[in-house]
Amino acid sequence: MLLNIGLLIVGLFILIVGGDLLVRGASSIALRLHMTPLVVGLTIVAFGTSAPELLISLSAALDGNPDLTMGNVVGSNICNLALVLGITVLIGPVRVQADSIKIDWPVTMASSLLLFYWVGDHSLTMNEGVFFLVSLIAYTVFIIRKSRRKMKNAIALEHDLDVPDSLSRSIFYDTGVIFLGCLGLYFGADWFVQGAKELALFLGVSHRIIGITVLALGTSLPELVTAIVASFKRETDLAVGNLLGSNIFNVLSILGITSIVSNIAVSTVIQHVDMLWMIGITFLVLPLMLYQRKLGRTDGIILLLIYVYYTYTVVT
Repeated sequence: MLLNIGLLIVGLFILIVGGDLLVRGASSIALRLHMTPLVVGLTIVAFGTSAPELLISLSAALDGNPDLTMGNVVGSNICNLALVLGITVLIGPVRVQADSIKIDWPVTMASSLLLFYWVGDHSLTMNEGVFFLVSLIAYTVFIIRKSRRKMKNAIALEHDLDVPDSLSRSIFYDTGVIFLGCLGLYFGADWFVQGAKELALFLGVSHRIIGITVLALGTSLPELVTAIVASFKRETDLAVGNLLGSNIFNVLSILGITSIVSNIAVSTVIQHVDMLWMIGITFLVLPLMLYQRKLGRTDGIILLLIYVYYTYTVVT
């Protein structure tokens, strides 16, 4: 068991490092090509930070473990809005941006409902994956255009997405960093999934439980750490929008690409239990955001209690 846990931890660490290297190298090259920091942040950085989840989902699907794939995405979305957001607002109040209510939340809810509808036949197919990707591209283009018209929000968004401030020493250095990042993502994802599978076998639990709990929490750790640091620095203005955006990206990008590569089988339990929890928590966030246009400690306690109760029901 210790070996399996060690494989999980090492795999997750290499995944995070690999994702960071990929973002740094690709962002530097994009800036050399005179792409604006905002475009870099909303495309390369966003994709790079979700690369670990994508590689895990692809690896699990190709290995014939669809419950790990779907459980990872659904569990990560629940974790983002219940655990990560709950801890963030528990540390300090978070103001809710108008765009989070008018744009991010409706798109998050729509993508979640569409996913639930499409897995009614217990699978996610290539055609549905293509639609998800096209929708993601349209959403990204819309956000870029809107943000460019609001320079204040654009500057804040660039800072929050952690876009590099300057170029690296050379393009060869960038290429090497990207190569190392890709290697880290490949081996990290493989080790992380293998560790999760072996741990499930050792504990005698289903792949769904491991995907919903261990994989989901592991791949949400970067968002959790970032949110905690931002809370202590009182830089949480875009926290809600970023977590909603992460959920949108998880569904449209990760499940979109994965289902194009290989049809994803969806179990009845994930469809009728976990996805309903995801939709329910997403819906709950709306009235919490609307009340006084900010989230406080009471909201954080509510969200954390929901996450604890959900995890308890899954494990037991």
